[in-house]
Amino acid sequence: MRLSTLNLKDYRSYADVELTLHPGPNVLLGYNGVGKTNIAEAIGYLSTLGSHRVSQDVPLVRHGCTQAVIRAQAHRGSQEAMLEVEINPGRSNRARINRGAPVRATEVLGILRTVLFAPEDLELIKGAPAVRRRFFDDLAVQLRPALGRVRLDYEKVLRQRNALLKSIRHEGFTPTHESTLAVWDHQLADAGSRLMRARLEVLAALRPHVAEAYRQLSGSVRTARLRYESSLVAPEAGSEISPLETADRAQLADLLRDGLEGARKEERDRAQTLVGPHRDDIAFTLDDVPVKGFASHGETWSFALSLRLAAYRTMVDDDPADGARPLLILDDVFAELDARRRRRLAELVGEAEQLIVTAAVDDDVPESLLQHGLRVESVDQISQVSELNTPAVPSGSDAPDASDTPEHPDRELDG
Repeated sequence: MRLSTLNLKDYRSYADVELTLHPGPNVLLGYNGVGKTNIAEAIGYLSTLGSHRVSQDVPLVRHGCTQAVIRAQAHRGSQEAMLEVEINPGRSNRARINRGAPVRATEVLGILRTVLFAPEDLELIKGAPAVRRRFFDDLAVQLRPALGRVRLDYEKVLRQRNALLKSIRHEGFTPTHESTLAVWDHQLADAGSRLMRARLEVLAALRPHVAEAYRQLSGSVRTARLRYESSLVAPEAGSEISPLETADRAQLADLLRDGLEGARKEERDRAQTLVGPHRDDIAFTLDDVPVKGFASHGETWSFALSLRLAAYRTMVDDDPADGARPLLILDDVFAELDARRRRRLAELVGEAEQLIVTAAVDDDVPESLLQHGLRVESVDQISQVSELNTPAVPSGSDAPDASDTPEHPDRELDG
């Protein structure tokens, strides 16, 4: 998959810009804070309807504007489609496909598949369980777009059930509460079992690819492993395979209902739902040693990159058709790696039909990827993009003084 054009209107630091993108590597070069990451983020948003940096849409709309628009010409083999997403904070986002009538934004899910690598990926290892759950859920939705609705349904039921539990704590438990809680239990178990089944299938598909990618990146003899952890069942000692992985959806629903029933008193006391996929986690280990808290910085980076590479290969397995390989985005990743890992990562992503790379200077990017270059600059706080015949941005002694560098770093609101 690839994009031939990308247009951003009132998106973060862009007023109105159109980029021409080429097959193979495209390198966006510019100093920190000029808007490179915003382009990477926008492409990812067109694929997943979410940002890898923020959880809300409000920061995506340029200051003083009410709406942002992302538009791109997408190609999958001989097929192509014009995709457009309108971001409307406080209102429903809308989409257009091939300049048709507005439809729900979720209609674009599945048309463009992307895998985005970013410095934030370290949070997959070091961060809270919610970060890991989101990684698995996002990948599941890219593979099966209909799961996007299941995910929304689960979150809605969870909010309503928690509101009921808070009401019970304040008002006391009544027969009416009991019957209403039973309804929410049924709906939570239904949507939750679908979500868990999807996560477990993604985990099983990722497992061999993570192990292989880690070996290729690090050269280590240690094996990268994944294990699903849930309060529904106790893990088997010494095994990376959760007993849940052999359960079908109906069995998972039964386990969820039983778990909710067993936690009823504690849930009423604490006024929150204590059982379900929103409480689960995925453990990452090297052999049997947890990566979080025990791995070196280099090992942690290798594991995080392996998860993204495994996601890419899982998507290729799911749709091996010509032209269907996901678009890869590497946002300021090479600057975080040593020379050996840079070289190996460049080799592993070289097979992509299209690759978007952002970097502050071309010295950060392996030479094999310096084929098509775009310069990103900021003029009066508006980001602009221009073609480079030969990708090159001053480095070392040619870098700007601190007074010339935009005030906000690339990871900030207008990064």
